[in-house]
Amino acid sequence: MKKRSRDIELFEISQTEHKNIKTDKIKTTDVNILLNRVKLTEKIELKKKILYFSLLLLVVCLVGIFSLI
Repeated sequence: MKKRSRDIELFEISQTEHKNIKTDKIKTTDVNILLNRVKLTEKIELKKKILYFSLLLLVVCLVGIFSLI
């Protein structure tokens, strides 16, 4: 019977060590870095939208001009 209780104690120790390992692996990130990344992606998306809109407007104008000729 002593062996069983001893095995249980060893098992419990390994669980606590396992929990400690999990807590050590948790990574934290800075919120400012994430916010800056979001701002940069928004700027890039805005530039893409402006580019696509200007290209669409140019194509519409060219089609209109050639249809009048």
